[in-house]
Amino acid sequence: MTQHDSRARTALVVVAHHRADSLTAHTARRAAARLEAAGYRVDLLDLHAEGFDPRMNVADQPDWGDREKRYSDEVHAHMRRILDADVVVAVFPVYWQSVPAILKGWIDRVWNYGFAYGRSRPRLAGKRILWLGLAGATADDPIVEGMQTVLETNLSEGIAYYCGFSRSTVGLLTDAEERPQSVDAEGNLLVGDAVAGAEREAQYAALDRRAREFVEKFAAEELVAP
Repeated sequence: MTQHDSRARTALVVVAHHRADSLTAHTARRAAARLEAAGYRVDLLDLHAEGFDPRMNVADQPDWGDREKRYSDEVHAHMRRILDADVVVAVFPVYWQSVPAILKGWIDRVWNYGFAYGRSRPRLAGKRILWLGLAGATADDPIVEGMQTVLETNLSEGIAYYCGFSRSTVGLLTDAEERPQSVDAEGNLLVGDAVAGAEREAQYAALDRRAREFVEKFAAEELVAP
């Protein structure tokens, strides 16, 4: 057993939604429970509840001539939580085929030069991340394939791998809206009738199941990794 394996592993679960009663927050809580069941200690970071400010400021602006720049105390506290985590799970609603502003701002301010990138030996090397994005599009909507590609390119290639993560997985959870949404050939948004009763319960049970499968597979891969 290695020194790393001798302690309880930590999962940083990051929630990016302004409502505690949202499906996103529910999915994050379920993910945290599954990780705890898999033996992880969970650090739950609710960006809105903790009052994180996603706006860049002078204190946290990168200095390309000084990778040892001392950033704000708030940012350093978040950096420590990332360093203390073996895995990161980010849960968010998909906005414009991307992440919400608060999650993007957290990455901009915290995953900063000299910390997450800019070193020959990345400080985040070996860590793994799961991105769980909830989308209003239905599973059979042709837009989903492109959405998955955009998210993987942006989040895995453009962010995670650039910052030294050894694995980045994008779990796209479609059918997250109670009213099915799609776009027709002319670009018009089509919103269907709200699902209710047993149909609604089945829809959200299916989303819960897909989220659980993503989390359990991710946790299992981490545990067997060398």
